[in-house]
Amino acid sequence: MIILYIKTEEAYTWAVEKFSDMVFRIAYQQLFHTHDAQDVVQDVFLKLLGHKDKCFQDEEHLKAWLIRVTVNQCLDCKKALVRRITVPVERLEYPSDPANQELLEELYELPPDYRIVLYLYYYEQYTIKEIAQILGKKQNTVNSRLTRGRKRLKKQMEEKNERFIQTYI
Repeated sequence: MIILYIKTEEAYTWAVEKFSDMVFRIAYQQLFHTHDAQDVVQDVFLKLLGHKDKCFQDEEHLKAWLIRVTVNQCLDCKKALVRRITVPVERLEYPSDPANQELLEELYELPPDYRIVLYLYYYEQYTIKEIAQILGKKQNTVNSRLTRGRKRLKKQMEEKNERFIQTYI
């Protein structure tokens, strides 16, 4: 078993370089705004820096810890966002390649419980068991949210296609 300690500057730099993109993507898909997601990334890695005594069993354990902290930071950020000015949906930014942009936009319209499970499963390629551990939920709950999220996403996309066809054809 490998035990990771993030005690040295080199180890911390490695963790930031290895996981900062993932942390940003998760934060962004929860918050929909680049600057807020960047703030969450910074907060997550500051927490990691503050936990120099924490040991991780391996790289996957560190990754799961970072995801859990990211989700929690996003929840805290959302609580603070309620007090701030909101941005119209038309002005939201989507940092992705054009091929995935449409699907991500559809995913962003789902409720958060479905959105995070679908994102972790399909984009970060976690198993249901791993997602359950990361989110602190039961596997059955994650499985239900994954199934319901897929159905809602499919229905949502079908409705948009029907409206498109009725409008333009």
